[in-house]
Amino acid sequence: MTRTDSCSFSAYKMAIVVRQDLKMGKGKIAAQVGHASVEGSEIVRKENRNLWKEWIQKGQCKIVLKVSSLAEIEKLGFKASKLDLSVAIIQDKGLTQLPADTVTCIAIGPGPTKLIDDVTGHLRLL
Repeated sequence: MTRTDSCSFSAYKMAIVVRQDLKMGKGKIAAQVGHASVEGSEIVRKENRNLWKEWIQKGQCKIVLKVSSLAEIEKLGFKASKLDLSVAIIQDKGLTQLPADTVTCIAIGPGPTKLIDDVTGHLRLL
């Protein structure tokens, strides 16, 4: 099954994948997705400025997806790394809802949409 999202027609996008097993509140999820977006963007800005500029200029397309476990996050990170996509794994500081160092989500990219979809195309939208 192929998922259609608003970023499917963009050359570049970022996928942020959130763990659902943690039962985070909406505000907590929003904060973690924000952290992932900033960190993922910064990695690419430093490592591939031309790709980053293109992504910025084309609207910074992002998609937020869900998984049910840490193991799934780890598997996605491994697969993305094998395709030379940037990976930002986000760990919580432990100040509110979760214990310190809990992995909450992962940002993959920004990178070429085709490669991002090769890693995350099977996942459902958050």
